[in-house]
Amino acid sequence: MAAPQAIATRRPRLAHAMLQSAPLLLSLAMLAASIVVYCAIYLASQHRLPGGFELTSTVNNTMPLAMAAVGQSFVVLTRGIDLSVGGIIDLTNAVAAVAIHDSPASMVGWSLAILAIGALLGLVNGLLVAVGRLQPILVTLATLSIFQGIAIRVLPQPGGAIPDAYGAVLANVDAPISLIYVALLVLGWRVFRRTRLGVSIFAIGNDEPAAAANGIDVRRTKIAAYVLSGTFSAAAGLFLAAAATAGDATTGNSYTLTSIVAIVLGGVSLFGGRGSAVGGIAGAFVTSMIVNILFFSHIDPLYQNFYEGLFLVLAVTAAAGIGHYFRRRA
Repeated sequence: MAAPQAIATRRPRLAHAMLQSAPLLLSLAMLAASIVVYCAIYLASQHRLPGGFELTSTVNNTMPLAMAAVGQSFVVLTRGIDLSVGGIIDLTNAVAAVAIHDSPASMVGWSLAILAIGALLGLVNGLLVAVGRLQPILVTLATLSIFQGIAIRVLPQPGGAIPDAYGAVLANVDAPISLIYVALLVLGWRVFRRTRLGVSIFAIGNDEPAAAANGIDVRRTKIAAYVLSGTFSAAAGLFLAAAATAGDATTGNSYTLTSIVAIVLGGVSLFGGRGSAVGGIAGAFVTSMIVNILFFSHIDPLYQNFYEGLFLVLAVTAAAGIGHYFRRRA
């Protein structure tokens, strides 16, 4: 009787684990479906399947959003939100365009400095939210404007130049090496999820008073979440500069909202405590696939934003509805 009982015990556990992972699995299924649709439309339009060039350009164009989505995930999991993502991307993108020169010392040194700038800006947000007890949406909306203003000061008009060697490392046009960074993000998240900080972030998102009662430093954890968001937003700025080979102090504007869309598509709950940055990465690629699908469908450019918004609303609604259903089953 022991063996049948053990099997019966494992089955509910497996079912429970599957239900808990349903939002992530759903985001991966959406990504697979969007790739299939993209390939079908591309084949009908170009009479061939997408090749290495298409894969490379898609990955390179998605990396800034993937980085921003990972950063946004840390904050949203604590029941916060970071609307300053676009401003941090603008500022770090501008600094990269004017500061990074064609020497190993410059490229490495300024990359680290730019990541530190992002962390510092995130620290400002975190202190205002956690210590100042201000509403995250108001704080980050205000700092968004401040960071964008500084970015315009650094780079008043599009320009600057990113060394070819730097672009080859972050956004190589000859091969999809950016997939290496995607793999590192996934592995890094799996490790982070099991760290004390990772557990604390999820605990605060699920029940902040209970987390505090169990010895978790709520203020320090929230500050750390915003610092991580700022750091990854800065990384998004670096990838954006590398892909564009130049800087623009206004290109980060769209990443504020699309980073939120990406994590929702990825199954991260806006009410905190549930989700995975891996899902946010998948959501970022789904967003890019939708743009590619519209482009190769020969939709009038005047209406592309309309259809893109419509598809995203439908996708987010479906993801939220199905995720809610599975959470109730769990």
